[in-house]
Amino acid sequence: MARLKFGAFLAPHHPIGEHPLLQFRRDLDFVEQIDALGFDEFWCGEHHSSGWEMIASPEMFLAAAGERTKRIKLGTGVISLPYHHPYNVAQRMVQLDWMTGGRAIFGSGPGALASDAHTLGIDPMTQRDRQDEALAIIRRLFKGERVTAKSDWFTMQDAALQLLPLQEEMPCVVASQISPSGMTLAGKYGIGIISLGSMSTQGLMALPTQWGFAEDAAKKAGTTVSRSDWRVLLSWHIAETREQAQREAGPGLMRWHNEYNVRTLQRPGLEPFTSPEDAVEKTAGGENAASTIGTPDDLVKTIKNLMHVSGGVGAIIGFVHDWANPENTRRSWDMVARYVVPEINGYAAKLRESQKFLIENRAVFERAGQAVMAKIMENEKAAAALPLTGPGRVAIPTINAPDLQKEAAKRKA
Repeated sequence: MARLKFGAFLAPHHPIGEHPLLQFRRDLDFVEQIDALGFDEFWCGEHHSSGWEMIASPEMFLAAAGERTKRIKLGTGVISLPYHHPYNVAQRMVQLDWMTGGRAIFGSGPGALASDAHTLGIDPMTQRDRQDEALAIIRRLFKGERVTAKSDWFTMQDAALQLLPLQEEMPCVVASQISPSGMTLAGKYGIGIISLGSMSTQGLMALPTQWGFAEDAAKKAGTTVSRSDWRVLLSWHIAETREQAQREAGPGLMRWHNEYNVRTLQRPGLEPFTSPEDAVEKTAGGENAASTIGTPDDLVKTIKNLMHVSGGVGAIIGFVHDWANPENTRRSWDMVARYVVPEINGYAAKLRESQKFLIENRAVFERAGQAVMAKIMENEKAAAALPLTGPGRVAIPTINAPDLQKEAAKRKA
C-alpha cells in the first residue's frame, strides 16, 4: 500500500481578541514544530475580511516559514487568482520557490469569502472562470513561454518570467469544496486537488462523486489525474483519552462554530451549539463523522474510513484550529506524529513482526544461554563465582542469559 502523506492547513481561524503579533509568531512556531515532527506539507490561505483569518499574503508567510524549517513542503492554500494579475502571481511563486529551496506548492482557488470579492469589486459570478483563465496563463509562464493576452480584467504584453521556478515542475493544486468546478479544473489541467469540503459528514460521503468530476474532465481534456495528488482535509483534536480530548476541545469548538460559522459567516442551515458537549457530539459523533475528537486510535479509524469511502487519496491534511489552548494543541499534533502516522503507514509493522517472531520462537534462542554457560564452566574461577552471581549483576541481555542462580545451586549441591 502506498504511504499517505500528512500535512496541515492553516486558514488561519483565530478567535478575535488575542494580540495579532503573537498569533503570527505562534503560527510560525507551529510550522517549525510540524517540520521537526516529520509532516510532509504545510498550507496557509489568503483572506482579507471576517476578522478571524489574518493572513493576506500566503507567499509572505511561507517565505518566513521557509527560513525556520528544513524539509516540509510549503503550499499556498490558496491564492485567490481573481484578486491578482496572473503575472504577479507567477512572479511571487517563483520567488517563493527559490527562497524556500524548491519547496513551494502553488495552490489556487477562486476566492472563498464573498466579502473579499465585494471589497475588490469582483462579481462572484466571474470568479471561477477567472481562476481558470489565470491558471492557464500562469502555467504557460512557469514553462518559460512568452505570453501576450488581453481579457476584461488583465492585460499582458510579451510577458515572460526572467527567472523560472527552481523545481523542474512546480506542483500545481486547485482547491475543491462543494461545487464541481475545482475538481473539473484539476482534471482539465491534470494537476493536484485539495478537498476542503470534507470536514463535514456530507462532504466526506461526497468524495467519490467529486473524484468522478475530475476523471470525467481529464478524459475530456486528454489529461490524467492521480489519486496520489489528491489531498483531503480533516479536523481533529487528539489526547490520551476521549474524555480528555473532549474536555480540551469542546469549549473552543463551540466558540469557533457559533462565533465564526454561524454569527460571522452566517452560513445557511447552521444552528448554534448549545453546549461544549453538544458541539463535540454534532461535530465528531457518529460512525461517519469527518472530525475526530479523541485518541490516536480514533483518528486512525477515521482515516481508514476515509480511504474506504473515497477509494483512496494521497495525503491527509489536518485543519489547524484553536479549539484547545496552544499547549494542548501542540501536544495533539505531536501525538498524531508519534502514533497515527506510523500506524497508518506501517512504520512499526516490522518492529512488531520482529517482536512476535522472538516470542514465538523462544526455544530456538535458548541455545544462546547454553553457549554463555559453556564458556563460564570452561573457566574455573568463573564457575566458582556462580554462587555470588544473581539477577542484574551481569551485563548479559536477558534474552541470552542462562539461569545463573539455578546453575549455582547445582554447583553447590
